[in-house]
Amino acid sequence: MSINYQKKLDEILELPNIQGKKLLIHCCCAPCSSYVLEYLGNYFSITVLYYNPNITSETEYCKRVKEQKRLIDAFNAQKKCKYPIDFVEGNYEPTLFFDAVKGHEKDKEGGERCGICFELRLKEAARYAAKSGYDYFTTSLTISPLKDAERLNAIGEACGKEVHVPFLPSDFKKKNGYKRSIELSKEYDLYRQNFCGCVFSQNEK
Repeated sequence: MSINYQKKLDEILELPNIQGKKLLIHCCCAPCSSYVLEYLGNYFSITVLYYNPNITSETEYCKRVKEQKRLIDAFNAQKKCKYPIDFVEGNYEPTLFFDAVKGHEKDKEGGERCGICFELRLKEAARYAAKSGYDYFTTSLTISPLKDAERLNAIGEACGKEVHVPFLPSDFKKKNGYKRSIELSKEYDLYRQNFCGCVFSQNEK
């Protein structure tokens, strides 16, 4: 029986003491984060963690970081969210990604290699959340129609249990979240890439 992660999120957002809690959001890119920030920014004090060692090209990596910062600056300038959004850039470690997925280079998109990649990024988000005293952490990855929300939530929950920081459940594509992210991308003229970031995904495209 599948779990309704949007319903689980709704239940948490209705808690009486949720306002202003510190939330760390691992974000993969500005377009995917746009709706997530607009939505959760009315409940949480958010910090965006940009940690994506899977992005093979340094030029592509820097372009996505720049767009993420630009979107956050625009949201903050417009006071689009109830609380200002902070930004933290993790280390750019493509070698770590290649070491982690060694032997899975020929996996199809969405296969085991992607699961390893999700775990690599969410483990770092969980570690940072624990070290820095966040109340919750989550990821923007579940907004993509190509990403398995059940898989991501299971990985996130496991990482959270290891460091004793709860993973905020999500399926951000629900409630027209993905559609809204496209609208916001157009509104803010965001760069929308057509591959996840790794060379294997790029080659498959």
